[in-house]
Amino acid sequence: PAARDLAPAGIRVVTIAPGIFDTPMLGTLPEDRRAALATDVVFPKRLGDPAEYGALVAAIVETGYLNAETIRLDGGIRMPPK
Repeated sequence: PAARDLAPAGIRVVTIAPGIFDTPMLGTLPEDRRAALATDVVFPKRLGDPAEYGALVAAIVETGYLNAETIRLDGGIRMPPK
């Protein structure tokens, strides 16, 4: 409903559901643990690059017809439920 509620104001609602990204926070983990996280990714078998996230944000901003959507940026990984 947020997209419908904000449409009269000309505001689009698009969210990104990120997977596991190679960030400074993950940089504190041992390399073997980081590699293990990457093996869970379907394709490509690696952690996400923050530049890829930024590129998606730019594409969302440039694509004015995109609205009311969640985009998964996760290499196909699906986290198991707790």
